[in-house]
Amino acid sequence: MDKNNCYCVIMGGGVGSRFWPCSRKSLPKQFLDFFGTGRSLLQQTFDRFNKIIPTDNIFIVTNALYADLVKQQLPQMKQDRILLEPARRNTAPCILWASYHIRAIDPNASIVVAPSDHLILKEDEFTQAVQRGLEFISKEDKLLTLGIKPNRPETGYGYIQIAEQVGDNFYKVKTFTEKPELELAKLFISTGEFYWNSGIFMWNVNSVIKASEKLLPEVVLKLNAKSDVFNTPEEQNYINEVFPTCPNVSIDFGLMEKADNVFISLGDFGWSDLGTWGSLYDLSDKDEHQNVTLKCKSMIYNSDNNIIAMPEGKLVVIDGLDGYLITENDDVLLICKKDEEHAIRKYVNDAQIKYGDEYI
Repeated sequence: MDKNNCYCVIMGGGVGSRFWPCSRKSLPKQFLDFFGTGRSLLQQTFDRFNKIIPTDNIFIVTNALYADLVKQQLPQMKQDRILLEPARRNTAPCILWASYHIRAIDPNASIVVAPSDHLILKEDEFTQAVQRGLEFISKEDKLLTLGIKPNRPETGYGYIQIAEQVGDNFYKVKTFTEKPELELAKLFISTGEFYWNSGIFMWNVNSVIKASEKLLPEVVLKLNAKSDVFNTPEEQNYINEVFPTCPNVSIDFGLMEKADNVFISLGDFGWSDLGTWGSLYDLSDKDEHQNVTLKCKSMIYNSDNNIIAMPEGKLVVIDGLDGYLITENDDVLLICKKDEEHAIRKYVNDAQIKYGDEYI
């Protein structure tokens, strides 16, 4: 397989509200360096795929608000490799726009699609899995997702049930289930047939467009009304006009759960979607009392199972806390129970209602 026919689409337009207040509308989590590595999550994602895919074949799809942030963090990217969404319409319109754009450049393209905010601990195993996946879909009408073996009954991830094996570590997909209740998640794990949906997809450009024409006709009709506009100077103006009118639908629900040619490749490469403070806590180094301190300095007394995430140079002193999240960014301080982080979206909504966008 010629790597010049391989492309990558990195989705980087989300606001990361579950990581508020560190993730703000003006600087979402994909642009942050959570672990002090010197590279943001977006930069790490780009670096990961750039090992196997040429720079000119990597596209970032992001909200128009973040155009300058992308250019600042990835100065090696040409302007026409950054696709700017005028509105947030979920992943299906985002992916389909990128697919039409890439098809206008290379009608035989094989594409890997990935979020910008995932963490991968085993880089070599991951790049090998992507290379095998791109080979698997390059010449056949198949839609592929990477699956992760679950190690706990997580209710925040989608689950995929596997059917018959069709190759070395490739399986036909039987069912998708989005974010099940805890008891159902426990049942899934007990069967050994279910894997987490990583949200990383691979397909030939013609395969994804063909499947979308059948299953996402409303999105296709909006985006492809002028098929000759893609990869031309008129493309952005056209997208600014039609993109906000697209249905708000995810690629998982709109396409992957309904198509009959979906396959899964099972991987073990230290994956986390880093979607919540809890997932960040699980991945971070802990002291003898299971406390996590990120970036700042801390003095911890009579306290267990906490996560402290403060700006660099700040000293945090806590005493008598068990299972708390303590975090601050600019003008917002948040202290709440770590296991009740689902309430963070409520805090964000309430702050917006009471104070407008000042703290969002």
